[in-house]
Amino acid sequence: MTDENTVEKPWTGRFTEPTDAFVEAFGASVGFDQRMYKQDIRGSIAHARMLAHVGVLTEAERDDIIRGLTKIEAEIEAGDFQWSIALEDVHMNIEKRLTDLIGDAGKKLHTGRSRNDQVATDIRLYLRDEIDSAIAPELKRLQGNLIDLAEREADTIMPGFTHLQTAQPITFGHHMLAWNEMLQRDAERLQDCRKRINVMPLGSAALAGTTYPIDRDFAAEELGFERPTRNSLDGVSDRDFAIEFLSWASLLLMHMSRFSEELILWSSSQFDWVDLGDAFCTGSSIMPQKKNPDVPELVRGKSGRVYGHLTSLLTLMKGQPLAYNKDNQEDKEPLFDTIDTVKGCLRVYADMMARIQVKPDNMREAARRGFSTATDLADYLVRKGVPFRDAHEIVGKAVKLGVDTGRDLSEMKLEELQQFSGAIGEEVFEVLTLEGSVAARDHVGGTAPEQVKTGVQAARALL
Repeated sequence: MTDENTVEKPWTGRFTEPTDAFVEAFGASVGFDQRMYKQDIRGSIAHARMLAHVGVLTEAERDDIIRGLTKIEAEIEAGDFQWSIALEDVHMNIEKRLTDLIGDAGKKLHTGRSRNDQVATDIRLYLRDEIDSAIAPELKRLQGNLIDLAEREADTIMPGFTHLQTAQPITFGHHMLAWNEMLQRDAERLQDCRKRINVMPLGSAALAGTTYPIDRDFAAEELGFERPTRNSLDGVSDRDFAIEFLSWASLLLMHMSRFSEELILWSSSQFDWVDLGDAFCTGSSIMPQKKNPDVPELVRGKSGRVYGHLTSLLTLMKGQPLAYNKDNQEDKEPLFDTIDTVKGCLRVYADMMARIQVKPDNMREAARRGFSTATDLADYLVRKGVPFRDAHEIVGKAVKLGVDTGRDLSEMKLEELQQFSGAIGEEVFEVLTLEGSVAARDHVGGTAPEQVKTGVQAARALL
């Protein structure tokens, strides 16, 4: 990083003394917004083409600008570009270098635009690129791995919970498809969010538009935007799209935090249902037996980080009058960190779920211990003509006997069960098995293995 005290600001004509050195550093954003250099260059090339298209630039000036910007991009990627705090941000750094390379034609690039609409365009381009190139593909990869796991474990029985108490037997495959349902909603919301990101502010200029005969539709098509923004005031000051993305990210991380909580429980010695793989865990500096589920714990923790960024951006915007205000410089770090956090969480989760090992015997034993087929016994009695409330009480008494004697319902003798209801016959043991219980829920959305396999195919089709 180099700082030239003699760098001339683009607004020096109005001022009689230079910017205070601390204020200069305090107000600079180049340390974090330089990551948008590709989008800034792409937007500038589209702007130059549009200016030549409407006759504001000559074709030769356009070509010089494009040549210069292409060279600057190569310098940045090679690590040869000198960033300057004195030039504040990515936009002025690139523009200054362009003028150094090609002369007066570089000074003409900013005709018909402002840094206000320039940065608003760059942010949208950057966020759109991150969604398309990394976030959506990683989300899809995680979904694919969950669906594969669901198919592989379609017959694996585990206890289902309510209130974290054993409720009814389900299959592990069914549980993985439940996780995928959450992610599928996230995927659909992300694409819906992208629609509002994909609108072009360029041409709004500082706040009121420009007197030059610009063609905003031409520029929008060059940059792949659906359309230009409809109002110049809103175009430069709108950050709803960023807030919406942070809202989306908060929902995603909430879901992943729920997944993490279950994996942390399931991988504990008390449950011992899954093995996360050594590559996704760490040990203890003092206790040699420990294998800590660091990845799920970190993802669970990072949900709070993303929630904080959402609150930060909401607070940033809530008191701003139209149009652009310097406050908006503070929009980038929360957004950038959220993008990085989401990408990291999705990547590590997709990798981890592709290698997770399931322990079906331990899951089955846990389902057997918790009287998880009690509802099946009640349903059996109802089919025999017993009113449901009476059936509920009968089964409750049978469970009490099981608690007192340390046995599951399926381990009791027929005579023991018949003392609670004469409607119980020998065929009752067919419904008291775990396999019979899950197989009986054979309807759309049910936990029966055949329904899980059907659900897997439907989930793959949505991908």
